[in-house]
Amino acid sequence: MAKQKVLSVAAAAMTCLMLSGQAMAHGDVTPQGVDTGNLTPIGEEWVDENPYRGTDNKDNAEAITIGSSAYNQNCARCHGLEAISGGIAPDLRELESDYDGDEWYIYRVRNGAVRDGAVYMPKMADYLSQEALWAIRTYVESRRAEM
Repeated sequence: MAKQKVLSVAAAAMTCLMLSGQAMAHGDVTPQGVDTGNLTPIGEEWVDENPYRGTDNKDNAEAITIGSSAYNQNCARCHGLEAISGGIAPDLRELESDYDGDEWYIYRVRNGAVRDGAVYMPKMADYLSQEALWAIRTYVESRRAEM
């Protein structure tokens, strides 16, 4: 009986170790496609600032809708539901809604994040269009107002 208890504790400890390793690096995550057909096309060359920003922008509301779905499919696992970080990855709502915040965002979605050989964030620009990524940024900015 005591041997079974020791084995059960050892198995539980091993499971915890395996799961904690997954929390440290996000591993092989396959980004999900995003339909941006209703947004004004941007093109292949990266723009410097969020082209969908501002409530007076004709694409803003649609970008928020598309960005919400895209965020929840591709980003929420690490950055938190409704763009509220649980601490695993940065809270994206804290990025300023200006050129500096856009500059950091562009860098990260184009280059990803790798530490000690572990992928913490894939190069999202390899999988999602610029329109999809700016829609995600627009959604996150809309959530910033609720902080």
